[in-house]
Amino acid sequence: MRTTERIAQVESFDVGHLGIVAGIADEIGVVEAINRAVGRHEQEVVSAGVAVKAMLLNGLGFVSAPLYLFQEFFVGKATEHLLGTGIRAAQLNDDKLGRVLDKLYAADLTQVFVTVALQAARRYGVRLGSLHADTSSFSVHGAYDQAGEELPAIRISHGYSREHRPDLKQFMVDLICSGDGDVPVYFRAGDGNESDKAVLARLIRQFQAQVDVDALFVADSALYSADNLQALQGLRWLTRVPHTVQEAQDQLRAVDEASFQDSGLAGYRLAEGQSEYGGIRQRWLIVESQAAQERARAALQQRLRQQEQALSKALRTLRRRRFRCEADAQQAAATFAQPLRYHRLRELRLIPRKRYRTPGRPRPDTPTDLHYQVEAQLVVDQPAVDEALRRAGRFILASNVLDHAQYSNDQLLAEYKAQQAAERGFRFLRDPLFFTSSVFLKTPQRIAALAMVLALCLLLYSLGQRLLRQHLAQSQATIRHQTGKPTARPTLRWVFQLFQAVHLLIIDGVMRLSNLSAERQRILSFLTPCCQKYYLLL
Repeated sequence: MRTTERIAQVESFDVGHLGIVAGIADEIGVVEAINRAVGRHEQEVVSAGVAVKAMLLNGLGFVSAPLYLFQEFFVGKATEHLLGTGIRAAQLNDDKLGRVLDKLYAADLTQVFVTVALQAARRYGVRLGSLHADTSSFSVHGAYDQAGEELPAIRISHGYSREHRPDLKQFMVDLICSGDGDVPVYFRAGDGNESDKAVLARLIRQFQAQVDVDALFVADSALYSADNLQALQGLRWLTRVPHTVQEAQDQLRAVDEASFQDSGLAGYRLAEGQSEYGGIRQRWLIVESQAAQERARAALQQRLRQQEQALSKALRTLRRRRFRCEADAQQAAATFAQPLRYHRLRELRLIPRKRYRTPGRPRPDTPTDLHYQVEAQLVVDQPAVDEALRRAGRFILASNVLDHAQYSNDQLLAEYKAQQAAERGFRFLRDPLFFTSSVFLKTPQRIAALAMVLALCLLLYSLGQRLLRQHLAQSQATIRHQTGKPTARPTLRWVFQLFQAVHLLIIDGVMRLSNLSAERQRILSFLTPCCQKYYLLL
């Protein structure tokens, strides 16, 4: 008698690194915060908070899946496992996404983001002693005719493009990030033609109004103007002084070499000064960077070679010219020499030349005209070059923190160097594998809401990377770098790549993980239980 063997029912779904993203989102309470902000209908299967969590998974999926492929992104993924029982890929369609973006905009995007970010900062112990503010542009495709709109969310327009795409319209994104882990704590979407000089002081004030924090606000030179400094009274700030400020030019010329002292930061020398620019007492630090000097020296040498070729050609042309009087020749030589910055004319002479008025063999009585030609040599003005090299690599930092006990000169320099926190955030958002590269939504309101979701992606990424590095440092442990060598400061991007090919198997209703190697389990041990639960380790 033959027996029939039962075939087990097996389903396989992709999890990859998305369990880490979902775990961080759960730990900082993204779903609950969004639902509180926009509300939730009792019959709603996919709440706004769950939809935003899905967008975060999509945004940090690093598969270049733009929004019009949003639903397809979740096909084959462990959607129910990551987002909740009963949630299917078909429910995460573009109509649902659009409605959620509209709700987010109506709820005040900046307020929603700040609420989530500060909740996350408190949960992860992010220090807010120094905050870095910056702005950048993001290009969009489409016409975006807003002539008939009375109160558009943001004005999509042409402006100065940080992406070097002047052919495209754009919008602006303003960020404030913590010096501790590059964690964004403030977001704002703005008009495409906004000037960062006009915005930076205002967004710092707006953040301070929402979050009463005693922080040092750090920004680039766009912040430094008399009006902005007046607007920031009562707050501590640190910024770079533009070279266009006459007082800065004077101090860079007048500073004595003996005034410089070696900084505690390798490769820097500092000289301290004072200023009352804009009516605000402030400490000025003249910073000399060895690396910047070397870059400037190489750039200047290349520029000298290029200028010498062009100027030699122009001088040959000048030599061939004939002038009717000595004054005209003298004026032409002066005109040639006047714009020279690193060169000068040496052995300048005005050579008189006779010229017969009629062609052919001249006779003794053939009349002549007297013309003048310029003769000179082009040489490098070495004192000017030496002065340029001496000043190269020098810049001025300004702060209204006068008490060295609060911030020493070295600490101010270190805080300014950390200004890359916001810049790194913008580079992250522009990554070609990130779906911000395909921003194409139909309305400015939805574009602004999408920008906020992208900032939430940056928030989750920064928190996860900071947490992993902290736990590795506390345990004095390392993980494998992509080069094969051990590292205690891995990027979260590399960790995401290590988790490729992790799948959820459901065998006769029982869940198991495939390809969860010992290396991957060890990495998860340095993350939080919220992340570990998606890999069935709890």
